[in-house]
Amino acid sequence: MRRIIDQLFQQFVVRWYWIQQVLVTAIAAGVSWQVGDLILKNGGVVAAIVASLTVRSSLHKSTREGLGQVLGSTVGAGVALLALHFFGLGVITVGITVLISLVGARLLHLGEVAAINVPVTALIVIGPGLSQTTASNRLLSTIVGALIAIIFSTFAHPKTPAGRTIDRISSLTDRCSVLMAQMAEGTIENYPQERAGRWLARGRLLVEEIPSIRNQAVEARAFAKWMPIARSEKAEKLYLRGIALEHTIIQVRSIARTLYDLRLHGGISNRLSESLGSMLSTVSYALSVSAEDFRFDPYAMAKDPLTSEIRLSADALTTQVLQESDHFEQGQLARLMAAISGVVIIADSLDQISPSIRKVPTPEGPSSQQILSVSAIDQARNWQNRFYRLIPGKLRGYLERIFN
Repeated sequence: MRRIIDQLFQQFVVRWYWIQQVLVTAIAAGVSWQVGDLILKNGGVVAAIVASLTVRSSLHKSTREGLGQVLGSTVGAGVALLALHFFGLGVITVGITVLISLVGARLLHLGEVAAINVPVTALIVIGPGLSQTTASNRLLSTIVGALIAIIFSTFAHPKTPAGRTIDRISSLTDRCSVLMAQMAEGTIENYPQERAGRWLARGRLLVEEIPSIRNQAVEARAFAKWMPIARSEKAEKLYLRGIALEHTIIQVRSIARTLYDLRLHGGISNRLSESLGSMLSTVSYALSVSAEDFRFDPYAMAKDPLTSEIRLSADALTTQVLQESDHFEQGQLARLMAAISGVVIIADSLDQISPSIRKVPTPEGPSSQQILSVSAIDQARNWQNRFYRLIPGKLRGYLERIFN
C-alpha cells in the first residue's frame, strides 16, 4: 500500500507544472465569471472564456494574449455593429464582416495572436438577437477576463522568468552535449550513413528550439525592467547566454550535416576519424560542464577553461588535415575544415568573447509573436504621411510656409 501511495505521489511531483497551470486557469476562470457577473449583466460567460484562453505559462505571453483579445474584440465589435446597421443580419453581413475584420487587422498590423480574434469576435457579435448594448457588454467582459488572466498568470508557473530561462538554457546545452558525444563515438567507430542521418535530424530538432530560447530570454529581460525584485544586469547576462547558445546550436547542427556529407562522399581515413572524434568528444565534455556550472551559478563569468582544450584539439586536427590533404579530394578537405571552424565557434560562444554575440543586435522575435508588428508611433507617422500626400500641392505649400 505504501508503495502505491509513493508512486501516486511521484506522479503528482512529476506533473506538478501541468497541475499548477490547470489549477490557476480554473481559478482564473471562476473569478472572471464572478467578477464579470458583478460588473455587467450576464458578463461572466465571456469573461471566463477569455480568461481561460488567455492564461499562459508566463506573464509575458498572457499580457500579449490579453491585449490581443482586447484589440481584436474592439475591432470586431465595431465592424459587426456597422454591418448590422447597414445590411441587417444575413449572408452578406457575415461575409462583409469577416472580410472587413481581416482587412482591418492587416491595416492595424496586428500580430497573429490578436488578428485571429477579430473575425471570431465579429461573428459572435452579429449573432441573432444581439443588440448594441449586448455587444458593448461582451467587449467589456472581454477586457475583464483578459485583465484577470494577466493577474493570475503570475502564479501559473512555479518559477520566475529568470528561473525558466536558466532551466531552458541548461537543458538545451545538455542536449547539445549528448548529441556531440554520440557523434564523437560514431565518428571513431566509422559510422554508417543512416546513423549520420539520425544525428542530422536531431540537430534540426535542436534548431527548432531556438525561438523558445529567445522568447524566454526576452521575457526575463522585460520582466526585470519593471519588476523591482528582478535585477536588469542579471537578466542581460541570461539574454547574452541565450544568444550564445543559439550560436552553439547552429554549429552543432552544421557539424552533424558535415559528418553526413563526409560519409556521403566516401568518408575519411581511420586516423583522421579518430582525431575528429576526439575533438568532438572534447566539445561534448565542455558543453556538459558548462551546463552544470550554469545551473550552479548562472550569473558567473562565462569564461570556461575547457574551451582552451577545444581550441588545442582544433589546431591539432587542422595540422593533421593539412598534412594529409594530398590523400583525399578538396571537397572532403573543405568539409573537415568546416567542422573544425564550427568547433572553434562553439568555444567562442562558451566564452562569449565573439563580437557577433555582444555587438550585433538580435531581433527579439518574429513580428507575428508581437502584439503590434509595427509600433503605434510608426503607424501614426505612416498614416500622417499618407494623408499629407493627399493634400493638393498648393495647399500643402501654403501649410508648409505657415508652420515653417
